[in-house]
Amino acid sequence: MKIGIVGCAGRMGRMLIAEILRTKGAKLGGGTEPAKSPLLGTDLGVLVGQKAAGVKITSDAKALFEACDAVIDFTAPAATAKHIELARAAGTALIVGTTGLPAAVKRALKAASKKTVLVQAPNMSTGVNVLLSFTEKLARVLKDDYDIEIVEMHHRHKVDAPSGTALGLGEAAAKGRGVALEKVSRRTRDGQVGARPKGEIGFATLRGGDVVGDHTVIFAADGERIEITHKASSREVFARGAVRAAMWTKNRKAGLYTMQDVLGL
Repeated sequence: MKIGIVGCAGRMGRMLIAEILRTKGAKLGGGTEPAKSPLLGTDLGVLVGQKAAGVKITSDAKALFEACDAVIDFTAPAATAKHIELARAAGTALIVGTTGLPAAVKRALKAASKKTVLVQAPNMSTGVNVLLSFTEKLARVLKDDYDIEIVEMHHRHKVDAPSGTALGLGEAAAKGRGVALEKVSRRTRDGQVGARPKGEIGFATLRGGDVVGDHTVIFAADGERIEITHKASSREVFARGAVRAAMWTKNRKAGLYTMQDVLGL
């Protein structure tokens, strides 16, 4: 299966290249960077310290989509919006790991899913998606007798908060309770905020150092507390999951899927 990468020279892009090169049945279809990148023309294999792969970095995203069976996108919301349209036009599967997607981009995903296969998830790691599944099930069983707080920590360079994964965990908890997250979410607390409302789902955001990604969901009640945690020590887990998702799209019907679908959860 021919897999391409948009934004291939960043940290995630390079890990995706390496993961594709070592995945049985996968073939590196190419990668793109912006037109002014000094890395244009660089062989993707050489870029990650391996032997030449026979494909070079270009700035032509349209050609990449037309040449590949699937493309993986860990870029930025504005770029992802353009890539969704390219995937729709080419009929190429698109794996979206970009976080912080605004409502307009989410609507574009749904529209494009009528024409091609898309997999979008706030986190591509297998462990986090198990955590998402557990969070929904626990929220369904424990109901609002337990207060839910979601704590996340990432490296100092992360630009969005709360993380896409934290919001995904909030959505899972809200789904388990049968409520809309936007109606019960509390993103910040500062000053005299009063007693905690019943049913609220709270978020706490920490930033510092080189933390790849830590997420904890706390279910707190009188007399006991349940905490479930996932800690990522390497971005390789995200690359591994994204390539797994790309391989999974082969022969799938057009539609918008999640990592829950990929993993059979």
